[in-house]
Amino acid sequence: MSTAVAPARPGEVLADLLPASRVRDIALVVGGAALTGLAAQISVPVPGSPVPVTGQTFAALLVGTTLGAGRGFLSLALYAIAGVAGMPWFAGAGSGSAAPSFGYILGMILASTVVGALARRGADRSVLRTAGAMLLGEAIIYAVGVPYLAVATGMSASAAVAAGLTPFLLGDALKAALAMGLLPSAWKLVKR
Repeated sequence: MSTAVAPARPGEVLADLLPASRVRDIALVVGGAALTGLAAQISVPVPGSPVPVTGQTFAALLVGTTLGAGRGFLSLALYAIAGVAGMPWFAGAGSGSAAPSFGYILGMILASTVVGALARRGADRSVLRTAGAMLLGEAIIYAVGVPYLAVATGMSASAAVAAGLTPFLLGDALKAALAMGLLPSAWKLVKR
């Protein structure tokens, strides 16, 4: 049995370059959830906001683009379900669904699915297309997270935007720039 990396075909994501098996898919899903949980521990409080800056949004989008829509969805769903069940791997070793920032986690599930679908269409193979996919993914996370924050805390819409969106824009631009370098470079590395 050969372990050589197969050439990429249209519609493939990076994870598809590994030899296909059910074990591979399970390992990728669990690994994606674990990566997101680890990245969430990179957590910096934001003054005036109940939402910290974390690495989990970057991880969630990276998981979606590298694993594809289906496995990306399953990874982030596993991450959310395990966290709600008590696994302390939300930001700051938190768990449960009571946090005002839980809406962002729900948004990450949707965003990883969308960027995964875009990656299957080649959105992770060039800098500009990767930038577009990452920005769309971030917009989806905020589209779910900010309204959830407003409802969970009783904030007005403008206060939720000020506390749950505005302070994060620069960091998210940096995360998108990192993805813009990583993903197309990974494809070039495997010469696909």
